[in-house]
Amino acid sequence: MRDLSHLDWPFFEEQHGHLAAELDEWASTHVAHLHGPDVDSACRQLVRELGRGGWLRHAVGGSQGHQDVIDTRAICLIRETLARHNGLADFAFAMQGLGSGAISLQGSQQQKERYLGRVAEGDAIAAFALSEPDAGSDVANLQCAAHVEGDHVILEGEKTWISNGGIADFYVVFCRTGEAPGPRGISAFIVDADTPGFEIAERIEVIAPHPLARLRFQNCRIPLANRIGAAGEGFKVAMRTLDVFRTSVAAAALGFARRALDEALVRTTTRKMFNQTLADFQLTQAKLAQMATTIDSSALLVYRAAWQRDQGRNVTKEAAMAKMVATEGAQQVIDAAVQMFGGLGVRSGEMVEQLYREIRSLRIYEGATEVQQLIIAREMLKEVRG
Repeated sequence: MRDLSHLDWPFFEEQHGHLAAELDEWASTHVAHLHGPDVDSACRQLVRELGRGGWLRHAVGGSQGHQDVIDTRAICLIRETLARHNGLADFAFAMQGLGSGAISLQGSQQQKERYLGRVAEGDAIAAFALSEPDAGSDVANLQCAAHVEGDHVILEGEKTWISNGGIADFYVVFCRTGEAPGPRGISAFIVDADTPGFEIAERIEVIAPHPLARLRFQNCRIPLANRIGAAGEGFKVAMRTLDVFRTSVAAAALGFARRALDEALVRTTTRKMFNQTLADFQLTQAKLAQMATTIDSSALLVYRAAWQRDQGRNVTKEAAMAKMVATEGAQQVIDAAVQMFGGLGVRSGEMVEQLYREIRSLRIYEGATEVQQLIIAREMLKEVRG
């Protein structure tokens, strides 16, 4: 079993240590080697496995999805552990949480009863549809529109870079409804995958294979009862959801970095060079020390943010710091591990090569590093200006 000594930090409670240890053991036999050329099938299988194992109930904040039982530290520990074992397993877990998060946080009781139990059991796959061709980090610039006709809503427009696109059973879609300019005129809706007028316009291939798609809505009619929260509250719903899961992106990066360091330690202590091992060189030792320090620095920021959110505090700045430092740091750690493997480090299928492809997107999605810098600076200036 891997080193779990960081769970003695004061950020955690006793149950968190048990959770991490149990998941580490479970993942080594259930998901560590689950891959395959068909990414869609592998992702569906991982969702089922995570549901059967009881892990997805943490992603949706319990079967009833009440906000007060969403344990951010548990979500982060699970993502860190799954990322260390299998990047696609981390993706499957995270997207179940992100895709259903708006329902957990602000859905009606009927919506929670209809969707959250199925998500927690792994019987329904969720998706979070926010980004558009011209609105990624600039969420207030959404163009996908919805208008009310009686007791129905008609959706028109496109979404892109949507995780689980093409395999999800339902999508939480954010549309411009026009109650006010900018972010105050956005609402959130649940769209079932079999709804007429909804289609997968394009499947998107990326360097670390995950189910991604561009969505299209043309005269897509859904019940008004599928709106999450009140009209015009969609931006608030999206930001509340992202506040939970942005810190967990940092935790996933932490898991990738820990695995890279593990791989580097094995490699450098067994690779013979010039009558000694690679680990005997001072240059290698310096790099290993830097990698370990980067990981611990990231972990402190990740679990500070997770702990603060679980205490009911606003963590906009802290979550941004954690994501920025953990994702950028993981990229450096993994790059160093690839270098230590030499030619093997870029051979397709090697663990460090997989990690190298996995980490790159984490520096972009749910707010690129540059956006996190803007958020951190904005929050500091807000404190100074009152």
